[in-house]
Amino acid sequence: MTNLLLMAGVFLFSFVVGYVLISRIPTLLHTPLMSMTNAISAVTILGVLILFSVASTPTAQVIGSIAFVMASFNLVGGFAITDRMLRLFKKKQGGIKKS
Repeated sequence: MTNLLLMAGVFLFSFVVGYVLISRIPTLLHTPLMSMTNAISAVTILGVLILFSVASTPTAQVIGSIAFVMASFNLVGGFAITDRMLRLFKKKQGGIKKS
Protein backbone atom coordinates (compact mmCIF):
# COMPACT_ATOMS: atom_id res chain seq x y z
CA MET A 1 0.00 0.00 0.00
CA THR A 2 2.88 2.35 0.80
CA ASN A 3 4.40 1.79 -2.64
CA LEU A 4 1.09 2.63 -4.32
CA LEU A 5 0.82 5.88 -2.33
CA LEU A 6 4.41 6.76 -3.17
CA MET A 7 3.80 6.13 -6.88
CA ALA A 8 0.59 8.17 -6.78
CA GLY A 9 2.46 11.03 -5.09
CA VAL A 10 5.23 10.96 -7.69
CA PHE A 11 2.61 10.91 -10.46
CA LEU A 12 0.74 13.87 -8.99
CA PHE A 13 3.96 15.84 -8.48
CA SER A 14 5.19 15.16 -12.01
CA PHE A 15 1.77 16.06 -13.41
CA VAL A 16 1.80 19.46 -11.69
CA VAL A 17 5.41 20.21 -12.63
CA GLY A 18 4.80 19.13 -16.24
CA TYR A 19 1.68 21.26 -16.53
CA VAL A 20 3.46 24.33 -15.17
CA LEU A 21 6.45 23.85 -17.48
CA ILE A 22 4.48 23.13 -20.63
CA SER A 23 2.04 26.00 -20.08
CA ARG A 24 5.00 28.41 -20.25
CA ILE A 25 6.46 27.07 -23.52
CA PRO A 26 6.21 29.34 -26.59
CA THR A 27 4.19 28.08 -29.55
CA LEU A 28 7.28 27.83 -31.77
CA LEU A 29 8.56 24.93 -29.67
CA HIS A 30 5.37 22.86 -30.01
CA THR A 31 6.69 20.42 -32.63
CA PRO A 32 9.94 19.57 -30.79
CA LEU A 33 7.94 19.06 -27.60
CA MET A 34 5.53 16.77 -29.45
CA SER A 35 8.47 14.63 -30.55
CA MET A 36 9.75 14.53 -26.98
CA THR A 37 6.39 13.41 -25.60
CA ASN A 38 6.27 10.70 -28.28
CA ALA A 39 9.61 9.42 -26.97
CA ILE A 40 8.38 9.54 -23.36
CA SER A 41 5.24 7.61 -24.34
CA ALA A 42 7.40 4.98 -26.04
CA VAL A 43 9.41 4.58 -22.83
CA THR A 44 6.15 4.25 -20.88
CA ILE A 45 5.00 1.49 -23.23
CA LEU A 46 8.30 -0.34 -22.78
CA GLY A 47 7.93 -0.03 -19.00
CA VAL A 48 4.44 -1.51 -19.14
CA LEU A 49 5.67 -4.40 -21.27
CA ILE A 50 8.39 -5.09 -18.70
CA LEU A 51 5.73 -4.93 -15.95
CA PHE A 52 3.61 -7.48 -17.80
CA SER A 53 6.60 -9.82 -18.24
CA VAL A 54 6.91 -10.45 -14.49
CA ALA A 55 4.44 -11.59 -11.86
CA SER A 56 2.61 -8.62 -10.39
CA THR A 57 -0.51 -7.77 -8.43
CA PRO A 58 -3.85 -7.28 -10.19
CA THR A 59 -3.80 -3.60 -9.16
CA ALA A 60 -0.45 -3.09 -10.86
CA GLN A 61 -1.74 -4.84 -13.97
CA VAL A 62 -4.83 -2.62 -14.13
CA ILE A 63 -2.76 0.56 -13.67
CA GLY A 64 -0.27 -0.74 -16.24
CA SER A 65 -3.08 -1.43 -18.71
CA ILE A 66 -4.43 2.10 -18.27
CA ALA A 67 -0.91 3.51 -18.74
CA PHE A 68 -0.45 1.39 -21.87
CA VAL A 69 -3.71 2.61 -23.44
CA MET A 70 -3.01 6.25 -22.61
CA ALA A 71 0.60 6.11 -23.82
CA SER A 72 -0.44 4.33 -27.04
CA PHE A 73 -3.08 6.97 -27.71
CA ASN A 74 -0.53 9.73 -27.10
CA LEU A 75 2.10 8.03 -29.26
CA VAL A 76 -0.15 7.41 -32.27
CA GLY A 77 -1.87 10.79 -32.01
CA GLY A 78 1.44 12.59 -31.61
CA PHE A 79 2.90 10.98 -34.71
CA ALA A 80 -0.26 11.77 -36.69
CA ILE A 81 -0.19 15.43 -35.66
CA THR A 82 3.56 15.74 -36.28
CA ASP A 83 3.16 14.16 -39.73
CA ARG A 84 0.33 16.55 -40.56
CA MET A 85 2.37 19.55 -39.44
CA LEU A 86 5.40 18.44 -41.45
CA ARG A 87 3.25 18.00 -44.57
CA LEU A 88 2.38 21.70 -44.35
CA PHE A 89 6.01 22.54 -45.13
CA LYS A 90 6.33 20.31 -48.22
CA LYS A 91 6.09 21.90 -51.64
CA LYS A 92 3.11 20.91 -53.74
CA GLN A 93 3.75 18.87 -56.90
CA GLY A 94 3.03 20.51 -60.23
CA GLY A 95 3.18 24.13 -59.20
CA ILE A 96 1.97 26.77 -61.68
CA LYS A 97 0.77 25.62 -65.11
CA LYS A 98 2.51 27.07 -68.17
CA SER A 99 0.22 28.47 -70.86
